[in-house]
Amino acid sequence: MSLKDKITITGLTDQGVVRDHNEDTIGNNPDLGLAVLADGMGGHKGGEVASALAVDTILSSLSESLKNLVISDTDENTGYTLGSIAVENAIKEANSVIYQSSCNNKHYEGMGTTIVVLLFYNNRFTVAHVGDSRLYRVRNSQLEQLTRDHTLLQELVDRGLYTTEEARESTKKNLVTRAVGVSETVEVDITEDAAAINDIYLLCSDGLNDMIEDSLIEDTINNYHKDLSKVAKELIKQAKQHGGKDNVSALLAQPVKPFPAGGNWLNKITDLFS
Repeated sequence: MSLKDKITITGLTDQGVVRDHNEDTIGNNPDLGLAVLADGMGGHKGGEVASALAVDTILSSLSESLKNLVISDTDENTGYTLGSIAVENAIKEANSVIYQSSCNNKHYEGMGTTIVVLLFYNNRFTVAHVGDSRLYRVRNSQLEQLTRDHTLLQELVDRGLYTTEEARESTKKNLVTRAVGVSETVEVDITEDAAAINDIYLLCSDGLNDMIEDSLIEDTINNYHKDLSKVAKELIKQAKQHGGKDNVSALLAQPVKPFPAGGNWLNKITDLFS
């Protein structure tokens, strides 16, 4: 079942005000209800190579693997859905591709990327991430961060050594503790939850949330929620107006119709007349 008319997905990426090239990459597959965002790192344009490899590999891998799966079925060993396992495997495949590329080309040595992947299925979603690119959700006009940054600063906050306010002003905020492609293996965090019609999901690079407060992100989404492309434009505009010190990307998704696994006879009849 294609989710193209059930999930709206749109996004933008921008190099920002200070950087001379863009190391962020975004991508999506509307039929699969899939959105991917990566924020690369590494010298000699290694970052943009890493992020592009990650997004391309994940989109390609999932377009093949999800064809043969009952995505909402549960994996007996992990308790996650088969869709979540497929997303995790796709990220690990991207990790191998990037790592081998960096080993084979000295110009790209040490390159890597953050990643956040959002997949919808059976009126639910999976988010998988590595690094400090985030997923937010707006439900009933309230913004909530659904991912936890893999950064040194987040670990210090968790240990009570920094307050959230102190962390925002710290110069250590971009020191990630996990990234895709920097070593032979990678640990992926996975979250599954129910999706609701008219939820708005925001995947973003740290060039957005480092520049503007969560309260402004929430206000911008709520003010322009009827047009997700306008939301993306306004978020990037706000980030650039507040300094634009990094590349900035905003990828938004919104369920607009129910999408149960396989659909039922009422959904199918309703779709014919919608």
